Formats: sequence, structure tokens, C-alpha cells
Amino acid sequence: MLNTTLLEKVKGLESPFYFYDMALLKETVALAQQTAQPYNYHIHYALKANANPKILNVIREGGLGADCVSANEVLRAIESGFPTGKIVFAGVGKSDKEIVTALGHDIYCFNCESVQELTVINELAAKMGKTASVALRINPSVEVVNTHKYITTGTSENKFGIPPGDFGELITLLPALTNLKVVGLHSHIGSQIRDLDNFKNTCLKFNEIRRWFDQHGIHFSDLNLGGGLGVNYHDPAGEPMADFAGYFGTIHRYLEVQPSQKVHFELGRAIVAQCGNLLTKVLYTKQSGAKHFAITDAGMTELIRPALYQAYHQIENLSASKGEARNYDVVGPICESSDFFGKAVTLPITQRGDLLVVRTAGAYGEVMTSYYNLREKAAVYYSDEL
Repeated sequence: MLNTTLLEKVKGLESPFYFYDMALLKETVALAQQTAQPYNYHIHYALKANANPKILNVIREGGLGADCVSANEVLRAIESGFPTGKIVFAGVGKSDKEIVTALGHDIYCFNCESVQELTVINELAAKMGKTASVALRINPSVEVVNTHKYITTGTSENKFGIPPGDFGELITLLPALTNLKVVGLHSHIGSQIRDLDNFKNTCLKFNEIRRWFDQHGIHFSDLNLGGGLGVNYHDPAGEPMADFAGYFGTIHRYLEVQPSQKVHFELGRAIVAQCGNLLTKVLYTKQSGAKHFAITDAGMTELIRPALYQAYHQIENLSASKGEARNYDVVGPICESSDFFGKAVTLPITQRGDLLVVRTAGAYGEVMTSYYNLREKAAVYYSDEL
């Protein structure tokens, strides 16, 4: 969307607020499905990226399933119309209450991350007279390159997944867990991954582990490669959609799949990141030594990624798109030094009242809102309603 068009649409709205390009979201969902379809791949959207009900409606209408990491996400998915048969429940720390909730709704599958979790789900399912379908989330010990350490989940140092050292205990125990039906093998190595060799390496390790289970009499109808596909934060206009073709093509090339097996994915950021923007007005500008600050009315309470991961987001001044440039630290009003959106951001000379846009805020923006400093929740607007 052109800056002038965006500015015209949002003129006069009280900031800060999130703004979603619904046309881009629909195009992204359609492209993901079209690219996965030739391989008969099944996509579950990861609600943790953005659980906005209107966003979820578009994704559900596009035919995607739901990947949830809490009982409340399971309930949100059901409320949004996702069929329970297309809902998977992941997470390293599911509480008994959450497990019971998901069992009560007969969801498709639990992605289980420890031997102990399997025994707990079995016990709770037995009490309810249920049989729970489960996938074994294994930790493949794959080191991801070119992503942040806080969003790497597939190494032996991470809390996620069943480590290979537990496989022996697992295959001994499974026959006694009579209220479980093991349907899948699952892996997820991290997030914001754009180097496709990471997925190649995961497939090769995944194949090796699947063959080991086959040799020990445990066979899977489902193979789940998780998600993790990244987007271009540096050039959102030039690359508004993720490389679905490269991603699915890499998986197809390197993942060993038997004719009867279904392959599942759990994409979040790749679906919603580029459709979302955070709009914020400049409250004050000031200079301290050689450093210039643009102080905005949005902060880490509206978009925590820069504070949490030192993540980059493209920032533009919609009110002054041309003219002499200056480097600014774009910072928020929260009483923390980590409250910033960007350091040394090159912008046209910026003044109080200018409207800035922080791009690629559709994933892990609105959904991670906090009320720290007793902040009011930012408003939300959609391109098809303005």
C-alpha cells in the first residue's frame, strides 16, 4: 500500500493503533495454500502469531487449520469457526485443565513434548473415557543459523521436544498408554528462518529419526515439520509475501514421505507479519549530544520485538516522506531504556505530530500487547473498513 494512500486512510485516527491490510492477508493465505496444494501439504495457522478474530476469520475461510499453544487459543480457534478436526495443540507446559479442555472438544492432535506429558494425557483421557491422538515432538538437535537465539527451538539446549536420550524409555512405555493413539512425528526448529538450508538439514535429521522409530515398530500417519518460515523485515514493500515456493519445495525435495502419510505445517509469522502495521505519532523530538530522539506514543507495550529480540522493523515517516534526512533513535514512552523501535533510523526531519509507521507488525505485535505502566490498549483498524 502506498504511503500517501495509507496516510489518507488513517488521517485523524487517534494513535497508537494497529492497521491491517486485509487484501494482502487474503493474497498471502491464498498463495500459501496454492503453493502447498501440489504436494498435498496441510497448513495449520499458529495463533500465537496473531489471534485477532477478524484475522482468524480470513485465515479459516482460506482453508487453513489452527495450531494452538494454550487452551484459550483452542477456544478462540473454535469460536472463530475452525473445525476441531483441524486443530492441533502444542506447547511444552500444558496444564491438566488445558488438556481436559482440549480433550473435551475432541481436537485433532496433541503435540507432546515429554514422556511425562504423554503419561499425563493418557491418565486424563482415561478418566474422561477418551482416546487422545498425539504426535511426538522430537528435538532434532539442529542448530539454526541466521536467526535470534531466543527463537531457536530445535537444539539440545532448548526446552522444547523429546530429546533422543528419552527415545528408549518412550518406546518401552507407549504400549501401556492405552488411551493414546500415536499418529504423528513432529519437529519445530525455530522462527524467522529464511536460510532454507536450515529446513533441508531438519528434513535429513527428521528422516533419520523417523527411520529409527520405524525400526522399533512405531509408525506414523502424520509428519509435522512445524513452521519457522521467515519474512523480509528490511524490504516489506519489495517482498510482501514469504518464500512459500522455496520453503515447500525444499521440504518436498528432502523429506522422505510414504504414500499413506500426510505432511503438516504450522505457519504463523509467514501468514500475517506483512499485513500488519503499527501507527504512532511523534510526541516530542529532542537532541542529547550528537543523538536525536523521536519520542512516540507507542512503545514496547504495543510492539515488544525490538526490546525482546533486538529485532529490526522498517520505520517510515508518513507525514514527511521527502526532504533533508537525519538519524533518530525512535523510542517510546515506557519507563525502560529498552523501549525503542529502532536506533539511528534515517528519517526526513521529523517534528511533533508526525505520523510514523512501523512495518511488518502483523506477527507478535498486537497479540503480545501488555498493560505495563497501565497503558490503554491500542485501537485496531482494517483496510476494508476505512
